[in-house]
Amino acid sequence: MIPPPPKRGAARLAAAVAALLVLALFATLPGTAMAERVYLGYGRLLTNDQWGDLRDRYRTGAYTSSRVWGPAWTGRLPTRPGALLELRFHGETMTPAALRFPAPGDRPYAGALSFGMHTHYRQGAAEISLGGDVVVTGPQTRLSDLQSALHEVLDAAKPSDRVLANQIPDGTHPTLVVEVGRALSAGRTRLRPFVEARTGAESLLRVGADLTIGSFGEGELLVREVSTGHRYRVIAARQRGVSFVAGADVARVFDSVFLPADRGYRLTDRARVRAGLHWQGRRNALFYGLTWLGPEFEAQPEGQLVGALRLDLRF
Repeated sequence: MIPPPPKRGAARLAAAVAALLVLALFATLPGTAMAERVYLGYGRLLTNDQWGDLRDRYRTGAYTSSRVWGPAWTGRLPTRPGALLELRFHGETMTPAALRFPAPGDRPYAGALSFGMHTHYRQGAAEISLGGDVVVTGPQTRLSDLQSALHEVLDAAKPSDRVLANQIPDGTHPTLVVEVGRALSAGRTRLRPFVEARTGAESLLRVGADLTIGSFGEGELLVREVSTGHRYRVIAARQRGVSFVAGADVARVFDSVFLPADRGYRLTDRARVRAGLHWQGRRNALFYGLTWLGPEFEAQPEGQLVGALRLDLRF
């Protein structure tokens, strides 16, 4: 019998598998050849509930980054899927409300890393995002070690041995996601209703809308952060000024590896309401947003307020 690989190497193995999948997709997607693609941009967003309701619980922190290649950017999405490709990384920790002595029935600790590729294109007036991720969960991600080290530096409570012993176990979860939206404009105001379907680490169907007042997003590529729903900029036009953004959505969640049914968790419809300000100067830019996240399971007593931050400094 061949022994299983050590847990510490499982995250690297999953990352390697994801990289091979990405390379295969690059090689097999029809249309524009690799030689015709150029590097178009980079985007990122950092979220933390300490920047919202000043607590440390539930969807406590996440970091997302994207890099995009494609044909020369014209300010509009290409009409062919696969012409524009986004490589995306997402890391997130989810915790019970109390890191030392959680209440019975509170959510288990979970760490998740995902690596994936997505393509963005348009058909008529519809804007489509389609892609896949490999989501790696459990102690193999080492996110619990990272959080414990950060909390030790900040003199904050660290996850107890009891909490970590009950965390979501090691796993690798292929995940597919598609979003279809349509932008409706009136002057400097844009409303973009959208629908999203996701299956894999979490399976859900979501409907919602985003509102923008100002130049943010005009002639740019925006992609959606998975936990808060904020859209962050990957290809920038850098039009100077201040923009206000808001949005809301609700999802019917069918299953989640982070709240497993075999542990007795009963999922609820998941609501999000968000707002933020984006400032673009001559060289530098700043985004700060807040998102109210509703309860995710029946025993969760209340929602939470999560902050999102992006700072662009160009020297």
